[in-house]
Amino acid sequence: MSTIKDVARLAGVGVATASRALSGNGSVSEDTAQRVRQAATALDYRPSITARALSLQQSSAIGVYVPGFDGHFYSGIVATIDGVLRTVGRHMIAANGCGTGSTRQLDLDGIDFLIGRDCDGLIVASNSLDDDDLERLMARVPNLVAVNRALAAHRDNSFCADHRAGGRLAARALLARGHRTIATVRGPRDTPDNEARLNGFRDELAHHGVAIRPEHSADGAFDLRSGDAAAQQLLAAAPGQRPAFTAVFVANDVMALAVISRLARTGLRVPEDVSVLGYDDDDFAPYTSPALTTIRIPTASVATNACRHVLNLCYGLDLPVVRDFPPEVVWRASVGPGPHPPMELP
Repeated sequence: MSTIKDVARLAGVGVATASRALSGNGSVSEDTAQRVRQAATALDYRPSITARALSLQQSSAIGVYVPGFDGHFYSGIVATIDGVLRTVGRHMIAANGCGTGSTRQLDLDGIDFLIGRDCDGLIVASNSLDDDDLERLMARVPNLVAVNRALAAHRDNSFCADHRAGGRLAARALLARGHRTIATVRGPRDTPDNEARLNGFRDELAHHGVAIRPEHSADGAFDLRSGDAAAQQLLAAAPGQRPAFTAVFVANDVMALAVISRLARTGLRVPEDVSVLGYDDDDFAPYTSPALTTIRIPTASVATNACRHVLNLCYGLDLPVVRDFPPEVVWRASVGPGPHPPMELP
């Protein structure tokens, strides 16, 4: 493997001159710089990342923690951040939670792993850590940014869509289509963004005099299997009969896909018999059968702007950063008219 000394020798310059020519830092004539670049190409020279990090006292790497790499949500966040980093010549070190123990401890261990890799900054997506955990981490790592979490004490370093507003929007969408008897499939109860969207949904229904019956509420875990189990639980409340509810609000699109599948297997038509409204607007949502009406959460924009903020903090850049990520209804085919007159909402 060639070294900077080999490049300098072939170009007929000193090591310091060769280093300046390749890094672009310092004054070097164009003729000298061209000779150095040609020598580096001829020798297939690759700069040492470790040496560069020691010289700059930076690793040029941002640590990214997500609970897992599977599934659309977290894999999308990782891919978005990686794309942003590459546009400015930085790299990502990614970690996830694996092994035994509580999800909270797995998250803490994964973040400690990244801290030990001397990342210049961290981007953390975790629903298992509470606000106190994140506050302690931010005290250790000033350039830490939380994604999909709203932290009142660290507004500048937390990026999150308004999930409560997303839940209210979902309720208004179903009410406006004439639905009053509505079921829900929620995500994990200890997940802040899930609780926010469900609370917003219930609050908006209550504002219009509509309540969800206990038997019309089922828990899920944001995956296909739990979505299917939740749909079976809802249908079991009226065995052998058409369900009393005319619409289901599902807390993410993955579970909504499973709900649509279960309804079809029991002979119920979507949306003629039961409407299904999802949440997130995953890439597959237009391709379900029928195509899924959902609440679009601009997760890619959240991740992009969180990453830009970290880059600004770490490297003194001036990348544009926005902090408002409004949800919106994406109307497709899985929500049809309900049995009641459409509610006119302001």
